[in-house]
Formats: sequence, structure tokens, C-alpha cells
Amino acid sequence: MKVLLTGAAGQLGQALRASCPPDLELIATSRDELDLSKPEACRAAVERHRPDWVLNAGAYTAVDRAEEEPDLAHAVNGGAPRAFAEAIRQQGGRLLQLSTDFVFNGRQGSPYRVEQPRDPLGVYGASKARGEEAIEAVLGDNGQATVLRTSWVMGPVGRNFALTMLRLHRERDQLGVVADQVGCPSSTLNLAAACWRVISSRAEQPPVLHWCDAGAASWYDVSVAVGELAAELGMIEQPASVRPICTEDYPTPAQRPAYSLLDCRSSREQLELDGEHWRQALRAVLSAIPPS
Repeated sequence: MKVLLTGAAGQLGQALRASCPPDLELIATSRDELDLSKPEACRAAVERHRPDWVLNAGAYTAVDRAEEEPDLAHAVNGGAPRAFAEAIRQQGGRLLQLSTDFVFNGRQGSPYRVEQPRDPLGVYGASKARGEEAIEAVLGDNGQATVLRTSWVMGPVGRNFALTMLRLHRERDQLGVVADQVGCPSSTLNLAAACWRVISSRAEQPPVLHWCDAGAASWYDVSVAVGELAAELGMIEQPASVRPICTEDYPTPAQRPAYSLLDCRSSREQLELDGEHWRQALRAVLSAIPPS
């Protein structure tokens, strides 16, 4: 089976490459090799490689900068999925599209199920929602596409909240971190395993799946855990003191959902994968950080 992977140089892309099943032929493309902002390049890649699967892990993920670059965000997050879907409709194959909890507004106060309507708050969430809508419009529910929503992605490489907090615990004595936004981290190690399960499974997958690690957390909770785990692992001598703050104390250009926890129960049953608690997954992420 041949898989065309986008975003191969990103944090999830690197985890996918490292854990790719040996019986799959992986065509890994990074931004330099496949510009997702150009739909003609996306269609051409499918026509040239004729993959059994397109695993679209590449994305525009700069949530705040998207407010200043809406055209680019929509081109990458909305236009590329449409182009891949159109090419797959013509050439055959299947699409696994990574999406986000930011397609929801975060106002309901309970975990979001896969079938609930989208209602994004900012440009980033709207651009990812547009990608989902394009896939549905082009491929419908014919079994050729699966959208896998995830949240708060954190891995041992790249740029993410856990690595930023680790650096700040090393550099500072005190931190202030938002405590009134609730969701759940997703380890790139576990998320990659879920992606490969979707592709390798012989069972037909539903059009939308949810995947994140188990439990719930605020950004404050994750920051405290990073400090505690890093100290236990001997990565820092002493964690910084973390003070909980409110969203209004840390204004950002993009509004973020206050509660974006994903309900993953049906997806875990579908994939036959147990969810690891986010704190244990975070320990594995920190343990896997390459030596500097």
C-alpha cells in the first residue's frame, strides 16, 4: 500500500515517519516539496504518485497569525483538502485529513461528539472547518475520506506548548498560565498510532473520528505537569512556580474555545485503541526529546 504524507517535517509528520508500518510505501513530502497553498500542486502530487491513501498532516497552524493571514490559512487548510479530495475522486484512493477541536466554539461545557455541528471562533478554526466541508462536498460519505479531529498536539520535536513550557521552567522562577481553557493534549506518538490504525485497518471507517489522549486538562494543568515530570526525569533541577491566570489576563489576537474537549469514546471503539492518560503520554513525550 502506498501512502502520500504531507507535513512530513512537522511534529506529527516526524512521528508518522518514525512509526510507519514496514509493509507500507511512504512518500513523505514537506513544505519545500509540496506547497499546500497551491491546489494545482496538490492535485498533481496525487496524479503523479497515485497513492492508496493521502495522509494530510500538513496544515497552517499559527492560530494567532491566521487572523492577519486569512487567505493563506484558508488556502492551506481549506483549499488543499478540497484539491486532494477532487484528485482522489478522479484517480481513486482514500484521504485521511487531520483536523482540530477549534472547529467548535467551546461554549457547551461538555465533550464534543463527532456528529455535532461546526461553529469555529476564529480564522484558523474556520479554515479547518472549510477543509472538512470541502471533503464532505466532494467525496460525501462514500468511504473514501476520514476526518480525524485532534487537540493540543504535543511531541518531542518541533514547536508546541509542552516544549515551550519546558524551556520556560528552565529559564524562569515563576510562570502565569491560562487556567480557564479546557481540552486535552494529544501526544504525537499516540496520534501517529491512531493514524496508522485508520489506514491499516480493513474495517470501513466513519467519515469523522476524534482522537486525543485520555482525561481533561487546562493549559495551567499541563504547564504544572511539564515542570513536575521534567524534574522527575532529571531534565530540570526545580520547576518554576506556576500561577493560574484567566484568558482575559493573557489576550491574544485569536479567540480560543473555552472548552474544546473531544468525545473520543466511539472512535476508540472503532479503532480498537485504548486512550492513554494525557499525563502518562506527556511523560513519554518528554522522555523522547532528542539530546541537545
